[in-house]
Formats: sequence, C-alpha cells, structure tokens
Amino acid sequence: MNNYFTDSHCHIYSEYYDNIDEVIKLAENNNVKRFINNGTDRNSNIEVLNLINKYPNMYGAIGIHPENVHEYTMEDIKFIEDNLNNKKVIAIGEIGLDYHYTKEDKEDQIKLLELQLSLAEKYNIPVIIHSRDATLDTLNTLKKYHVKGIIHSFSGSIETAREYIKMGYLLGINGVITFKNANLKDVYKDIELENIVLETDSPYLTPEPFRGKQNNPSYIYNIATFVANLKNISLEELASITNNNLNKVFNVDN
Repeated sequence: MNNYFTDSHCHIYSEYYDNIDEVIKLAENNNVKRFINNGTDRNSNIEVLNLINKYPNMYGAIGIHPENVHEYTMEDIKFIEDNLNNKKVIAIGEIGLDYHYTKEDKEDQIKLLELQLSLAEKYNIPVIIHSRDATLDTLNTLKKYHVKGIIHSFSGSIETAREYIKMGYLLGINGVITFKNANLKDVYKDIELENIVLETDSPYLTPEPFRGKQNNPSYIYNIATFVANLKNISLEELASITNNNLNKVFNVDN
C-alpha cells in the first residue's frame, strides 16, 4: 500500500513561495510525498517544467487558464504541444471555463478550452479542468472529446458529480470541504471513494483551521483527516485509495 499522500493540484511557483525547497520538505514531513504542479500561462508553464526537472516527486500539468484567455497566443498552445513528450508532464491543465466575473468572453473561453482538449485527445493525455459558474458549458464541451482527468475543486451537486464520473473524471477535494459554511460534505458523503483525489490548490483555499494563511501542500494532511472522518476510514486507507485513483488516470510512478 502506498500510504503517503499526493497533492493532485497545486501552484508551487516562485511568485508565491520564497523557498520551494522548504515547501516540499514541510509537505514530505506531513507524509505528502507526491505533487502535481499546475501551470496557468506561458511563464508558469515554463517554471513548472523547470521544477519537475528538479524534484523527482513532482509532476507537471501545463495549460492556459481561462482567466488568461485574452493574453495567450497560438505560440503558447504550440509550446504546450511541444512539451507533451516530457514524461513528467502528465496532464494539460489548468484549463477550463470561468464565468464568475464575466460571461462576455465565454465564446473565447470555450475556443481556448477546445484547443487544449483537442491536444489532449490527439496525444491521449489527461486534463485538469477548472469550472466556475460554468457547469453546463463545461459538461457540453467535455462531451465533445474523448478525454479523462480531474475536475479540480469540484463543488457542484451530486447530479453534476455523477455526470462527470460517468465521463471518466475524478473529482478534486480541497480545503473548501472543511469550511464551516460549506455544504460540500453532504455531496461527498454520497460519492464513492474511487472517484476522488485530494488537492490543496496552494497557495489558495487554505483549509480550516488555517484559513486566512497562505496554503501549502502540507495541508493535504488536514484535508485528508476531514475526509477520512467523513467516510469513517483510516488515513492509510484514504491515502492508498486516492493514490490508486490517480495512478489509473495519470502516467505516474507509484
């Protein structure tokens, strides 16, 4: 049994952290021993590629986040394609749709998402999907492509969860589930453990009781403790199940 934890979604860049060595060490001391570092634009994608080369237990996802829909160029898409042959690049991400602040650019967002989904389909590589206030368009767009991956920071209804699961996606649970006003725990009570993975979204979405501080991958331990209590299983069992879930979807070492 692989009893360590994986942070399946973080943004570990020098923009956020002064000492990445320390961040990794702190996580490892909390039994978080594998990381999927997600890019969101050209600069962070380059940094992710450098970091996965440096840290043996870090894997990368590279992609253009919907919030960067007005800045990207086709050169950025080509850069993603050119680096998919790197064995440690295990997904295209973080990609998706975000209508939280505006829906006015939704056609552009969908076009950007489809560009990246078509790459994922062509190269048979998973995706890591961001969907905020855009559930219907996300579902309809994903249904056009034969891809699988993770729905990052899933916080929708049980019906939406079942739709994603039917399409072959895992659901990412992070610190939001620990928030006192979150109804998420009621949704996840009814979702089988075989369909979930753990993530921090560091430096964002810090779990209780550290809410208000900068997040980091070591807090997977707190998220895992909450989920293990919710599901009435041991931390060891949760670690093993969630790692197995990841290993089925992504090309990562055990």
